[in-house]
Amino acid sequence: MNNEHRKIFKELITAFEEDTLEEKLKELFKREDVDKNKLSFIISSLSGLDTTYNDDYIKNILEGIKNYTPSKYVISKFSECGSCCHQDSGKSICEESCPLNAITRDPKDNKIYINRELCIDCGICVDNCEHGGILDKVEFLPLLNLLKSKSILIAAVAPAIMGQFGKTANIYKLRTAFKKLGFTDMVEVAFFADMLTLKEAVEYDHFVKTEKDFMITSCCCPMWVGMLKRVYNDLVKNVSPSVSPMIAAGRVMKKINPNCKVVFIGPCLAKKAEAKEKDLVGDIDFVLTFAELKDIFDTYGINVEELEEDLSHEYASRGGRLYARTAGVSTAVGDAIKRLFPEKHKYLKTAQAHGVRECKEILSRLQDGEIHANFIEGMGCVGGCVGGPKVLIPKEVGRDFVNDFAENSDIKVAVDSSCMIDVLKNLDITSIEDFKSKEKIFIFERDF
Repeated sequence: MNNEHRKIFKELITAFEEDTLEEKLKELFKREDVDKNKLSFIISSLSGLDTTYNDDYIKNILEGIKNYTPSKYVISKFSECGSCCHQDSGKSICEESCPLNAITRDPKDNKIYINRELCIDCGICVDNCEHGGILDKVEFLPLLNLLKSKSILIAAVAPAIMGQFGKTANIYKLRTAFKKLGFTDMVEVAFFADMLTLKEAVEYDHFVKTEKDFMITSCCCPMWVGMLKRVYNDLVKNVSPSVSPMIAAGRVMKKINPNCKVVFIGPCLAKKAEAKEKDLVGDIDFVLTFAELKDIFDTYGINVEELEEDLSHEYASRGGRLYARTAGVSTAVGDAIKRLFPEKHKYLKTAQAHGVRECKEILSRLQDGEIHANFIEGMGCVGGCVGGPKVLIPKEVGRDFVNDFAENSDIKVAVDSSCMIDVLKNLDITSIEDFKSKEKIFIFERDF
C-alpha cells in the first residue's frame, strides 16, 4: 500500500465509522482527472473485494462489504497495467521480483498478467510494483461490520509483533489496543506454536529412527509450503502433516468457543492466501498485516505505547515466541525433543534456510542428497517472520525484540505450560502419547 492508497484506506475507515461511506465513494469518483477504472480497482482491493467498475459500482461495493464473501485470490493486478517499467533484462520489475515466475507477459498484447497456477500469493510483487498496479486484498472494512455488531472477536497476534508498535508497546498494551478497536480479547499465536512444537517433537520421534532418516518441517511459513507443493512436490511426503500456528490458533479457539471469530495479525501477505486454502477455509476469518493495523490504529488515534496494560498470566513459552525468527522453530522443537525423547536428541541435526533463494537452494540440495540434516526449517522471508513484507521495523531490530521477549518468558519449554495442558484437556489430549493418535490430533493436521 503506497501513501495514496493508505490515504484512501483511512478515508474509507473514517467514512464507514461515520456511516457516510456512500457519500465518500461518490466524492472520490467526482475528483478531477480521476481514472475511474483504476480508482475502482484500488477501492475494491482496500475493501477486500473483486468488484469491477460499472454504473452500479458504489452500490455493489456497499453490498459487498455488508455481505462479505472472501475473494478467491489475495493478489490482484490492474488490468490495464502494461510493461512500462522495463529492466535491463527486458523484464518488468514485478516479473523479476516473482520467486516462482508467476508473473509473465502475454505475447499478444505485451501486457503483464499473473499465472494463478504458479502464484503462491506471497506478495513480493506488491512491494516491488512502483506504480501501485498490483495490490493485495485488505479485509478491515468487512471486519468493521463484526466489530460494530459486538460479535465475539479474538485477535490472534503473530510472535513477530514485538517491537512493531514501539519500544514500550508490550503484549499487555497491545491487548488493550485491540479491545479499544472492539475485539473481545487478544491471544498470542506463540501459544499454539507451543502445541505444534510438541506435535513436531512426536513426529520427529516417529520419522527419525536412525541418523540417516529425515523430515521437513516449518509448517508455519506458507511460502515454504507453497514452494514444496508447486516445485518440490516429490519431497512433500517427508513434510510433517501439521497446520501452521495461525491455523491451529483458529481451530483451537473455535473448538473452545464455536461462536467466536478469529482474526490473525502478522507481517505476511501469504497468510491471507493460506486462510483461503480449500482445506483451511473457516479456520481463520480475517487476516490483517502489521502495516494495515498501523494505519487502523492511526485512524482511530490509538498510540499503543500510551495505553494502560491489560495484564494476564503467562501462557506462551520461550520456544513458541521464537517462531518469529530464523532457527526459532528448530530451537523450540529441539528443546522439546531433548525433554521428551532424550535418546533421540543425539540424532538431531538441524538445517535452516531463510529467504526464497536459500529455501530453493536447500530443497534442491536435499533432492540431490547433499543435505545431511534430519530436521529442516524453511522461512520464505530473510530473517524469518521478523523480515516479512509488512513489518514496521528493520528485521534485525524485530529479531532483538523477539529474542528479549522470548528469553524473559517464565515458561521456557512448551511442555511446561500448565495453561496449555489445561487447553489440551479440552481437546481430549491428556498426554504425549495422545499426540501419536490420529483421532486425537486431527485438529492440528492437514493433508498436503
